Amino acid sequence: MEKTELDELRKQLLSRIDTDDLLEVKKVNDLIRLHELDAACDEVIDRDGVSITVENGKQKFTKSHPSMNEKMKINAQKIALEKSIKFKLKTAPAPASTSVEGNPKRGSLL
Repeated sequence: MEKTELDELRKQLLSRIDTDDLLEVKKVNDLIRLHELDAACDEVIDRDGVSITVENGKQKFTKSHPSMNEKMKINAQKIALEKSIKFKLKTAPAPASTSVEGNPKRGSLL
């Protein structure tokens, strides 16, 4: 994610929480930081590829990029943090009143 996208995400998340609750604000900031770390892992993986070759003396083997494991850990942390944030409930619009000639519409039995 680009810096502008992260700033916009931060604004959206802050608009959905009680900003007087410093713990919730910290959770949002931590979540943004995790997104930044995830993006940094993406850059390294894009640069190096999803697998790397390790040479240790005469031994040579291919393994998954270490950032792949970090991305999985970061993703688990993001999910847990998102679940712990107390988001404000959005008020749903009132359902439209349906009536037939001034009388409430009756539902079908079928």
